[in-house]
Amino acid sequence: MDHVERLAAFRTEAAAFEKAVRRAFDLGEPVPAVPSCPGWTVTDLVRHLGGVHRFLVHVLRERLTAPPDPAGPTLPGPPDGPDALTDWFAQGARELAELLSELGPDTAVWTWSAEQTSGFWLRMQLIELAVHRWDAESATGPPGRLDPAVATDAVTQTFEVMAPARRGWLRAPAGAGERYRFRRTDGPETWTVVLSGDQVLLEPGSTDPTDVEAAGTASDLALFLWGRPTPTALRVHGDAALLPHWFRIVPPV
Repeated sequence: MDHVERLAAFRTEAAAFEKAVRRAFDLGEPVPAVPSCPGWTVTDLVRHLGGVHRFLVHVLRERLTAPPDPAGPTLPGPPDGPDALTDWFAQGARELAELLSELGPDTAVWTWSAEQTSGFWLRMQLIELAVHRWDAESATGPPGRLDPAVATDAVTQTFEVMAPARRGWLRAPAGAGERYRFRRTDGPETWTVVLSGDQVLLEPGSTDPTDVEAAGTASDLALFLWGRPTPTALRVHGDAALLPHWFRIVPPV
């Protein structure tokens, strides 16, 4: 996906998240729980995502190239009341999309990753928004799948960015050479990943044997890697015990 495609998908997911949230709030009190985010209600989910968006609006608007000063300006908190809170989310998502459109993919800004660009934030936030839209929909009924292009990018981004970061943040145990293959059943992509010491090694195009293979739609693979229950069970070949083991070596955050 390129920057323009990601922007369009971000706006689509933001509208779908808003719709899911309004549907949940229309049910009244108590606010529905989010089954895939233990301990959270839909209110918590909206506050989290809206707060992340406003934090990034600050980073992007100020063109920060170093981590924000913790003693710097305090960003306004979310309002009370379901309608005001949902409007607050929608406004923040619009502002973030407008800024990312204005900056394009190559503006130098601070990120927590080695890639220090505005494009990193759009890729990251589109994936996070799509997963949290799925979370919000799951609070009131069966959620819609992730868009195949977004989900495919989320799987790749997990191995390129998220898995190494999560291992570093949480001081995960070293890999022992475990070889995983994730195969997409609704498209041609496969991902072969080796956990070796402190490294998460992606082997593009590899056909070498693996210890375990998990096959499913792009949406189901992405949801699995983000620690969500997959609507359709993954088809597993090889050592099935290595699938839960993945989250010991690559702990969730």
